[in-house]
Amino acid sequence: MIKDLREARRSTGWSQKTLAERIRTDAQVVKRLERGVGTVTTLMAVMAALDYRLTGVGPGRDLPDQLRRRRLKKALTVEAAAGRAGLSRATVRNLERGGGSVASLLRLLAVLAPGARRRAPERSYWGQADKEDRDSRFTPAEFMAPIYDAFGEIEIDPCGNVLSPVIARRRILLSEGGDGLTEDWNGTLAFVNPPYSEVLKWLRRAYDQWRAGNVQTVLCLVPVRTDSAWFHDTLSPDADIYFLQGRVKFLDSRGKAQHTPFALMLVCLGTTAEQKRRYAQSVTGFWMPRRAAGEGEIAA
Repeated sequence: MIKDLREARRSTGWSQKTLAERIRTDAQVVKRLERGVGTVTTLMAVMAALDYRLTGVGPGRDLPDQLRRRRLKKALTVEAAAGRAGLSRATVRNLERGGGSVASLLRLLAVLAPGARRRAPERSYWGQADKEDRDSRFTPAEFMAPIYDAFGEIEIDPCGNVLSPVIARRRILLSEGGDGLTEDWNGTLAFVNPPYSEVLKWLRRAYDQWRAGNVQTVLCLVPVRTDSAWFHDTLSPDADIYFLQGRVKFLDSRGKAQHTPFALMLVCLGTTAEQKRRYAQSVTGFWMPRRAAGEGEIAA
């Protein structure tokens, strides 16, 4: 689990320092956690920040609740579970309340759910036959025309492709050794049609580059996925989101058009009211009202 957690952090493009800032702690705390040393409280904060979820444990509102339900499902008393894990009764009860150490948690997991592993991130595919090149889909020119009209000239396409019809002053091309997940973006407007197998990673990158002031406005064309905690807690208070009506015909590497089998949304950072108005006049859909920070939270 600890190794998978470290890989999940790296897959986002975050350093230990960046992750620490996200959960408001010190980088040394994250470093120790990735060695299996730390508290369950910190572990749960990191899991939430990385949208890291376990499978093989069972249902529950959070990890401590999953542990308790798993123990009950296996018909184990606290004493029995503690004995098998080599822990005290107090430690098991503490773990089931969200306390305790990561080392103790791992020992209890080995008893209650030895097959527990990271749940694979959700992905969107165009079809089984296309899995080998499922990310080789390009935004059609007819879709881009209203983008140019409403938002202006695109200065940077950070995940560009030589086959893409997107017109941009600068394109970061993976085929030429570029990497939009590590290189700084710059300019007034960035347009991002990311690999859909790594949507969350690219959305996080877009948000970080916008917050850093490297780019004034960012437009991300992505599948409608709003289930991650990061989307609700971090992105939605700052982003304007346009839900597109109908399906967009993307182009594959052969130039063949194919409708997406899923709904799409345009996630926008730094857009103006006038830009939003112009875009809504040209493209059928609706703007989702921006959620205020803290809205929807249950008062203590």
